[in-house]
Parts: sequence; structure tokens; C-alpha cells
Amino acid sequence: MTTRAKYSTKQKEILLDFFKQNPGVHLSAGDVVAHLKKEGATIGQATIYRNLESLVSDGVIVKYTIEGSPACFEYISPDEHMGDEGDCYHCKCDKCGKIIHVSCEDVKALQKHFLEEHGFEIDLKRTIFYGVCSDCASSK
Repeated sequence: MTTRAKYSTKQKEILLDFFKQNPGVHLSAGDVVAHLKKEGATIGQATIYRNLESLVSDGVIVKYTIEGSPACFEYISPDEHMGDEGDCYHCKCDKCGKIIHVSCEDVKALQKHFLEEHGFEIDLKRTIFYGVCSDCASSK
């Protein structure tokens, strides 16, 4: 069985640079297309989508699907927001839609409890806690 070699194109590098300039930010494919178009980059929409999926496969960006929102992508930088073991949880505000990164020992303990007591491993890439952020809660 042969494996395809990973290769880099100019378009893929442009995308990666854009994500590196926006660490910890969840961006939809539409956001990326609009930004690159505004910057005058000559990358077609299909090429952007294909390269986003390639960067996900390469483990460079993560793809999140959050209920009621288009899929979003985020640059993975362990020192930016991941915990010591690469654990990162997300909270989504029901009012403003903001997504917050959480790396917290208490939530890690909950994940450990689910595994040890219930035999259930939580998929961090698909787990989102919903509620109201502090900004929206204080504006009542």
C-alpha cells in the first residue's frame, strides 16, 4: 500500500498563515473566503474548502460543528489554549454565540469520572457546553 506524500502549496500556506494570525478564533469557511477575497488573494472557493479539509487531516486545524452554526475551523496551537494534555473544552453563549476555550482541572475531573465510572469517553472535539457568557449575563 502506498501513502500519498503530504505536500504544501502556496494556497495552503496562505490559509495556514491566516489561521496562525488568528489563534483561538473559530472561523467558518465563509469567513476565510471573505477575508482572503478582501485581501485580494486569488484562491478559488473550492480550493479553500479542499485545503481546509487537508489542514484538518494534517492535524493543523480542528473542525468543529456546533449546533445552529456552520462548521468552523480553528488553528491548533498547544501553547495558545490547550491544557497540559491537549485538553480543551468549549462553551458557547446562547445569546451572542461567542465560543470560549476552557482548560480546567474540574472539567478534566468530570471527563475522568465519565470514563472510569460510566465507561464513556468524551470526544473533546464535539463537546460544547451551552449557557450564557459573563458579558451577556451582566447586561440583563
